[in-house]
This record gives sequence, structure tokens and C-alpha cells, in this order.
Amino acid sequence: MLSSPSPIRLTSPLALGLYRPALGSWLRSLPLAVGLLVLPLAPGVLAQEALVRILTVTGQGEVRVATSRSAITLGVEVLAPTAAAAQAQAAQQSNAVVALLKDRKVDRLQTTGIQLNPRYNYNDGQQTLEGFSASNQVSFEVPTEQAGAIMDGAVKAGATRIDGLQFLADDTVLDAAQQQALQKATQSAQTQAQTVFNSLGLQSQEVVGIQINGASAPLPPGPLLRADVQTMAANVAPTPVVGGEQTVFATVTLQIRY
Repeated sequence: MLSSPSPIRLTSPLALGLYRPALGSWLRSLPLAVGLLVLPLAPGVLAQEALVRILTVTGQGEVRVATSRSAITLGVEVLAPTAAAAQAQAAQQSNAVVALLKDRKVDRLQTTGIQLNPRYNYNDGQQTLEGFSASNQVSFEVPTEQAGAIMDGAVKAGATRIDGLQFLADDTVLDAAQQQALQKATQSAQTQAQTVFNSLGLQSQEVVGIQINGASAPLPPGPLLRADVQTMAANVAPTPVVGGEQTVFATVTLQIRY
């Protein structure tokens, strides 16, 4: 019975001599294999280096347009000994105000607030209930040339507060103004970027990112106090309301590879 040959150890001189050609051939192929493993990573590294070379600039655009409409918020506030009496009186006056506004065919008429709160009087550390305050609030829109007369009529009908007056441009005018503001903002960003590139002797390649912030409306004026409303009701001359301009802002941020 034949016995199996003993395994040859590579550490022996005989094994090294016998397997030297095969071992040398394997070692010579090793750099090629390593090179094949590294090559697919090279484009990713180059892409990361290219992304680092990005200039970010933000341009602003501003367009002013004439307003033609007024958004008005007004309300009724009454004080009565009981909650039921306060609510009933506020409802009566509010119905009269709403009827007037509907008769004047105002736009976007809606109720924006209803409140009923106790009113206390504090004297020498003592809290005494003096009655209840009830209020109703509505908002609407009208052409600016009608705003003064309508507010005077609402005060005579029972309104005791004017909480807000905001001048607005028509939607079509605002849409056109926003487009112009975006164009100005884009041109501003491009001009800034080109100035930087020229100063540093660099060449822009392509826009790789764009961020747009929309137009913003002007803040409404502060509310008129109740004393001002009483003065309006006492005046014989109509309240003058003159609409101004509405400013539309836009910003555009560009990311430019160079």
C-alpha cells in the first residue's frame, strides 16, 4: 500500500527553489491587481476636490409698485355689568357693522376674533369685578379710495376699534413685480460673482446650485386706539386714507463652480 507524499513546506530551501518561478510570476502581477483596485476610486476623489471650489453669492432685488387696495381690520368692544349683557350688546353692534359692510360690498369679509372676558378693578390689594368685556373683530378689503368713507360708516354703525390698515397692490401687479425683483436679484448675484472672479484671476465654470427666497409684503401700520375711533366718529369731515407704495423684495443665492 502506497503512502501519500508529505506536504512540502514553503519555508524549506527545496520548496523555495521548486516554486520560485510561480512565486515570482504571482508577485509580478500584484502591482497590476492593486492598480485595478485603486483606479475606480480616482474619479470620486477628483469630484470631491472639484466640489470644494465653489463660490456662493447672494443678490437682492427690490421693486416698488403703487397700491390700490386697503385691508382693514376693525371691531366692536363693549363693557357691561354681566357677561350676557356684554355679549348681547356686542352682537347687536357687530351685526349693524357687518350689515353696513355687506351693503358696501366689501371683499373678503370674515370674522377674525370673538372674545368675552371679565374686567376687574384693583384697589388697595382688593380685586373687584366691575363687569365683562365682549369684543368682535372683522377684516375686509376695499379699494383705497373707499376706505375712509367705509371706516367712518362702520364707526357710526357701532365699531369702536380699528385694529389694522394695510395697503396692497393688485395680485397681477404683485406677480409682475416679483418677477422683476427676481431678475434684479439674479443679475446682482452674477455681477458680484464676476467681480470676485476677475479680481482673483479665476474663471467661472457653471452654476451648480440656486436658492430663491420669495417676495415679502410690507408691514401693516399699527392699530388705532379706541380714543382715535371716537374722534373719527365725532369728525364731520371724512377720514382721509392715502395709499402709498408696496415694496417687493427678492433674494437669489447662486453656487458657482470655478
